[in-house]
Order: sequence, then C-alpha cells, then structure tokens
Amino acid sequence: MFSRIGPAALKNNLNNTIKICDFLSNPEKKIKTIHIAGTNGKGSVSHMLASVFQFAGYKTGLYTSPHLVDFRERIRVNGEMISKQSVEKFTHRIMPLIEEIQPSFFEVTVGMAFDYFVEEQVDIAIIETGLGGRLDSTNVILPELSIITNIGYDHTTILGNTLEEIAVEKAGIIKATIPIVIGRTQPETKNIFEARAREMGSVIYFADKQYTSTASHLSAALISVHLSNVQTGEELDIESDMSGLYQKENIATVLTSIHVLEQVGWNLPSAAITEGIGHTKQTTGLLGRWDLLSLNPLLISDVAHNIDGIKEILKQLHTIKYEKLHLVLGFSKDKDIEALLELLPKDASYYFTQAHIPRALAHDDLKAIAKSISVEGKSFDDVNLAIEEALLSAAPNDLIIVCGSIFVVGEIRKIINR
Repeated sequence: MFSRIGPAALKNNLNNTIKICDFLSNPEKKIKTIHIAGTNGKGSVSHMLASVFQFAGYKTGLYTSPHLVDFRERIRVNGEMISKQSVEKFTHRIMPLIEEIQPSFFEVTVGMAFDYFVEEQVDIAIIETGLGGRLDSTNVILPELSIITNIGYDHTTILGNTLEEIAVEKAGIIKATIPIVIGRTQPETKNIFEARAREMGSVIYFADKQYTSTASHLSAALISVHLSNVQTGEELDIESDMSGLYQKENIATVLTSIHVLEQVGWNLPSAAITEGIGHTKQTTGLLGRWDLLSLNPLLISDVAHNIDGIKEILKQLHTIKYEKLHLVLGFSKDKDIEALLELLPKDASYYFTQAHIPRALAHDDLKAIAKSISVEGKSFDDVNLAIEEALLSAAPNDLIIVCGSIFVVGEIRKIINR
C-alpha cells in the first residue's frame, strides 16, 4: 500500500479499478457522489460536507484516506465506520479477482467503499481522491459536483515538479457538464482549471471569489469565521470544532460547494450548515486536524506534512500565546526534508521521530539532516517517547506541536485510545 511503501505501490491507470467495478456490477454508477481533490484541505472539506449532509437528514457515505489508526476509518456511513464483518465479507468475495489481476491496496479499497455505499443505500457519498486526480482510482465516478481545494508541492515525483503540472493531474476530476469548485485562486493554476472547465462544458466557481473570510475568534478547540458573500453582500458567522486557522479557507470552499449543490436540487438548510460545520469532528470522527491533546503545556497534533501545511502551522503560531515552542517531527522519505526544516524556527526545541512504516524517514537520518542546516535536537524511535520527553522538558506555558506525517500522528497513544 502507498501509505507504507510509497510510489512503488501505485498503479498509474484506471484499468484495475474498472475491472473491480465491473466485477461488483458497477456500484459507482448506482450512487450519487461528490468528488474532492487537492493538495491540502480535501480531507477537512470532505468531512465538513459529510457532516452538513448528515445534519440535513441525508444518509451519507464518506470515503477518505489514509487512515490514522483503524483501516475502517476510510469508509463511513453517517459517521459510523464500516463493520469488520462487512470488510471480511467483501474481501472473501473479491479474493478470486485479486488473485487474477493483482490490484493495489487502494484499488481494492475504493471498490469496497462503492460496494458498501450501495449496500447501505446512501443518499450521497463524499469521495476524497487518494493522490492526484486524473489517474486516481476514485476517478471512475460521475459526481454531482467536483471540488479541488488548492494546489501545492507534494508527491512531486509522481504528479510533477511545478504547480502547473500538478494542477493538470488534479483537473482530471473535472467531468463533462459537472460543476467544479476551486478552493483557492492561484495565478499558476487558474488558467489550467478554467481551460479544462471550458473544454468539459463545466461551470467553474472559485470559492475565494465567492466569499471573503477572516477568523473572528480562535482557541485551541474552536474557530469562529466571519464570511462575506461577495455576490450578495450577505454576512455570516460560522463556528467550527476544527480549530486550525487554515479552516477558514476550507469553510469558504464548503459554503461555495453547498451553494452549487442547492442549485442542482439538494436541500441543505442553514441550520444544517451551521450545525454540520460546527460539529464536524463529533459527527464524522475526523482526527489529526489541530487536535488538542492536553493543556499546561498545550499539546497539539496536526497531520501537516508538506510545505503548504507547515506554513499554515506557522501562521497559527502567531495566534497563540506561549513561552517556548517544542516540535515533535517525523517525515516520510519522499518529502523535501531540508525545505520543510528551513521553514521552522531555529529557537524551538526539536524531538525527531518516525512512524513504524517502511516509507518513514529514520529518526537518526532526520536528526542528521537537521543538524546539517544547524537545527539541533534529540531523536526517538517512537513518537510517544518523543512526546513524553517534550512534556518533561516543557514548562506549563509552553507549546508542543506534533506534525510532519499523518502516520506519526496516527501512532500517538492519545489518539489510539480515543
């Protein structure tokens, strides 16, 4: 699986996914869907939309990746994970095809999600891409709406070395006549998305041109966002239990998407929108987005793992009062480690660690790379040992952040034991 070993696990075409769907009697054609891609924010947007649909009374499927602790996190209906029995039943059913075509882990999982959503008779399924868009296994659906949150530098060895190249891959989810929402207007990618939308006869919306947003209140557990509708002048305040400052952009993307979905017939009342966004974590079980794990000292975990994600963490630091910063970091081997470390403050205390997967960069190697650019710290072969050391070293008014890898966050005991 890609989560464990990286690019070697990928199949760069849709052939196996199509064969799996055919074997399952094409469940992807029997459900209504929303398709979401993007470098950062696609998981948050997926969960927020799922929560809104649930509060609006729709039976809602949600497919996301990767999981943090339990594989079943990837496939949910109304916030409840797929049962172990359903996973086992599906696996036995599809085993002959697996042996015949040797699909990837992700290809099988996508088939499982589509099949389960049909079995559960969902009204709508929110489908998050795994990587890219054009050749992603999820890209066999004809959705009600496509969404691309933003474009940044991640998985460049697979998707391309420029924002333009990456945007072309993400734009592959834009389907003929299906509306598309873009979360962030970027000069390098705007023309690419507009050209693809014209080619496909799709109406395109840029969320940051529909809404301006500012954080009116921010705490470790909540964010209040003030939004202005550029078209109508309407002012509204939305509170979210996903308290990262970066969520204000994601909320604008969700609101724009809801506007488009209402135009095609979905009934999403204002109460469902405010309640859904306000209780996303509680409703969908989302983990790893600016999670408050303890107070005094403040301990936060976040799955930020690329340049844009780390930059958002640094913006958030300006909103928090603390004495000293402690950073518990672990990365995957395929990241630009020096570029990521160069972003971080030199005066923080560093605790280098790793996830227990083959794709992880060894903690000693991370420490050595950091030392080469004058960032000193201790190293630990387990994230929990690193956190324990940070907690022992930190004063009550200090701040500890754990980030750098989804898989490092997934191994935190405080998350596992929830």
